[in-house]
Amino acid sequence: MAHILLSAAHKSSGKTTISIGLCAAFNARGLQVHPFKKGPDYIDPMWLSRAAGHPCHTLDFYTSTHAEILHTVAQHHHQSDLSLIEGNKGLYDGLDLKGSNSNAALAKFLHAPVILVLDARGMTRGIAPLVLGYQHFDAEVNIAGVILNQVGGSRHEGKLRRIMEHYTDVPVLGAVQRDPALDLEERHLGLMPSNEDHLATEKISAIGNAIATQVDLDQLLSIAQDAELPAIAPPSVSASIGLKTEKKLRIGIAQDAAFGFYYPSDLQALQDAGAELISINTLKDTQLPKIDGLFIGGGFPETQMKALEANTQLRFEIHQAIENGLPCYAECGGLMYLSNAIHWQGQRCEMVGIIPAETEMHPRPQGRGYVRLQENSDSLWPRAGSAEIAAHEFHYSALSGLEHNPAFKFAYQVKRGVGINGQHDGLIYKNLMACYSHQRNSQQNPWTRRFIDFVHRCQTPK
Repeated sequence: MAHILLSAAHKSSGKTTISIGLCAAFNARGLQVHPFKKGPDYIDPMWLSRAAGHPCHTLDFYTSTHAEILHTVAQHHHQSDLSLIEGNKGLYDGLDLKGSNSNAALAKFLHAPVILVLDARGMTRGIAPLVLGYQHFDAEVNIAGVILNQVGGSRHEGKLRRIMEHYTDVPVLGAVQRDPALDLEERHLGLMPSNEDHLATEKISAIGNAIATQVDLDQLLSIAQDAELPAIAPPSVSASIGLKTEKKLRIGIAQDAAFGFYYPSDLQALQDAGAELISINTLKDTQLPKIDGLFIGGGFPETQMKALEANTQLRFEIHQAIENGLPCYAECGGLMYLSNAIHWQGQRCEMVGIIPAETEMHPRPQGRGYVRLQENSDSLWPRAGSAEIAAHEFHYSALSGLEHNPAFKFAYQVKRGVGINGQHDGLIYKNLMACYSHQRNSQQNPWTRRFIDFVHRCQTPK
């Protein structure tokens, strides 16, 4: 029942590379490693999933309750030799003054020892007051060890280890030497998704080998094994947000190098609600399979836009299917794919064209962070209650030309965030709803069940 949380002093300290390497190294030892990522996030979990050989689940205070977070960890924890949680940003960074949604808050809630990844470039003696400050800022946070990253050689490492031993009681669990070969390519939304990196398996193996030789895996595992999850009995979340149905619905889901941003728990909830998920490769499949509904998630369609444009037959079939009433839900990259075209780096490529607007890529984010949505009466699959929906968005693109078509309706009023036009999100056309916001299936927002119920209602009686 071992578990740890990896965090850092600040963003871009290399904790994702270290987390990937630890998952790969323990996996290579034959241990069952279940990774988790403090979210929201899609890209890091894809890498962690590949490294560990198990799906990475996201833990997010904003879109989930404390009970749901505990349930998510607990239901996978008992199957693993190690649960490894990667934090986001710095250990104490958060939305509010008290850090109620920080990595530190998550570590305290889950009783998880914290392993602090420190970027040691340009540091020697200064590392001691940094660690001491992090220890004393919140005494309830158990900083159980540090991993030094980007170390400049054996001499640098020796100095850092002696300083840590002299001034602190925090053990150094490893020192990872600076090596450009271990770097993961970054893009405007973070790391390149592993579904795009053709050398991902080799990269993960190389990182795993490096970490295995430079980090004391036995000591780290021993620290993790001393931790126990809270004894609170979590509710049966899956039972409350899943709805079994008599007929299995075939739900197409775009999964390829262009589209890969899906929460594993959401996909499972779709199946629990009565869906058979049919994978569709929008780059290679020339025909739309026999499906009852379609889900096109987020991704980076702009990086694959020439291949998407070249697949004219599938674009035509998706257009016709939606025009003929096929229930469809699209998020962010899916919204972009359904527009007339994508403009990026001076080029324009034709897309599905069911949404009469152009997708323009911008050099700066057009929507970024947490959002709150108020559902209105035009929603295709409304939910009970009037509470706002907690979601998130992160997009460098925006739609242009849609303002000239007032016939379109929207499912949501944006209370926080940007959405499609700063005021609304969830564009509706026939049985299509397309958002820039990413929704998360939860007790507060069981969107998967509502979508499957809607698909059922759209079925033509046989």
